[in-house]
Amino acid sequence: MPNSARCCGGPSNGCTSLTDQVGSPRLTICARPDGERTLVTVSGDLDLSADAELQQALRSALTASAKGIDLDLAGVDFCDCSGLNALLAIRQQALDESKTATIHAISPAAGRVFALTGTLSLFDPEGEVHQRDDASHPSTDPRVEVVQLRRAMQTRGLIDLARGILMATFSLSAEEAWTVLVMTSQNTNTKLHRTARQLVDSVRGEPLPAAPRRHLSAAVTHVTAVRDRTDDEGAVDLGT
Repeated sequence: MPNSARCCGGPSNGCTSLTDQVGSPRLTICARPDGERTLVTVSGDLDLSADAELQQALRSALTASAKGIDLDLAGVDFCDCSGLNALLAIRQQALDESKTATIHAISPAAGRVFALTGTLSLFDPEGEVHQRDDASHPSTDPRVEVVQLRRAMQTRGLIDLARGILMATFSLSAEEAWTVLVMTSQNTNTKLHRTARQLVDSVRGEPLPAAPRRHLSAAVTHVTAVRDRTDDEGAVDLGT
């Protein structure tokens, strides 16, 4: 399990650093007041191992703010459905408290997850939503927001099950299985939860369609090749 430690000056500015067993940084969350809001800068990996710490840090930042929190996710290197759900949960809590949770910057790694689930618009800063309120960029229908939020929250179990199937079938790590699932979804232009459903259904006896099967195989080949190359480079380093 990662170890949690205070950073950036300690509790006064609400910053938390998460490290792995050898002390390497895995996740850093820094919160600082910004008028009536709190700016939360997140960097590192948003995955299941950091779920509790991420949620606690976000809740603390939200409580400390009068109007809500603004998220800077530009430094996020990895984000899976547990990270997405933590962010969706804090957004819902903010709304329950008559506050808002917005995203002002996002990395490609995190952006892919939001794009695949269609949830990035839920975190639009209020000013940007008003700017898009025209014929070419209509504002988000609240009913659509509810559907998107519920779908993202409810499909986590399905996605985790599909990831577990990949881990068991191809001897992949959790991160590798997530990468395979995302690559297959992107390359088949299919929503992430639908790709997960196809994979789960294939285990239950329904054949995986040809296109997803082909792209799944290619994705597995890619991630295992990357792993083998990394292992080989590590072995060379140890031998020198």
